[in-house]
Amino acid sequence: MLPSVLSRQPWRLLPFLIAEGSRQMAIDEAIFRAVAQGSSLPTLRFYQWNPIAISLGYHQRSYPAHWQGLKFGHETIDLVRRPTGGRAVLHQGDLTYAISLSGMPNPRAESYRTICEFLIQGWRSLSYELSYGGAGRGYIHNPNCFGTATGADLVLPEGYKLIGSAQKRSADTVLQHGSMRLTPDLDLFERVFGTRTELGNLHPPMPSIEQIIPAMITAAEICFGAKFTIGSLSPQEEDWIEQLLPKKCRASENHPEF
Repeated sequence: MLPSVLSRQPWRLLPFLIAEGSRQMAIDEAIFRAVAQGSSLPTLRFYQWNPIAISLGYHQRSYPAHWQGLKFGHETIDLVRRPTGGRAVLHQGDLTYAISLSGMPNPRAESYRTICEFLIQGWRSLSYELSYGGAGRGYIHNPNCFGTATGADLVLPEGYKLIGSAQKRSADTVLQHGSMRLTPDLDLFERVFGTRTELGNLHPPMPSIEQIIPAMITAAEICFGAKFTIGSLSPQEEDWIEQLLPKKCRASENHPEF
């Protein structure tokens, strides 16, 4: 159930954005900071990664060497560090959501379920039933976020993991973002993780982003009691974003600065 402190609040909805992963992560971190200090409203946004990227969890220090310089067609796949925990996610054919808000309950599992309710309700309106994964702590030995489904993840009845989520927390302020795996390239997924993911026979057909985003917004309005206003980043958030963006790698290097 949504904590009463969160109900009937104005919220900010940011426009859909396609951008490189380092900028998307800097934006999420900047919004989280602003919400934590009370200078920005609770915020929801949706985005995609361009170029294709593999995002690493904040504490994830080991990953396969072949991820460095990996290409998809003629495009080099980015390696990007997330501000949140969890394992690696391949951002290709997916849609990412991000929420930052304060007043969230402890423990962490309860805050995940509070936030994920809008995803469950939104996908239900699109005729998909989702439930929580049940993997134990052994998931930490798998570099692939979508290789297991924990209590923070949402799976379809067929067992297909549709949404993987991760959090960053400071006191009662939470940044939660997650990848909705819509149309992954199965060959690329196998090249990255060494195992094949199967879409299975999904019924009805996977909806488009143009259908998904409005459904999620409507569900968030109901679940959070939110009154959304389309907004923009504040000057303080813009400043933080520029500070958070990584320095350009030297030409002789073939890896990102983490």
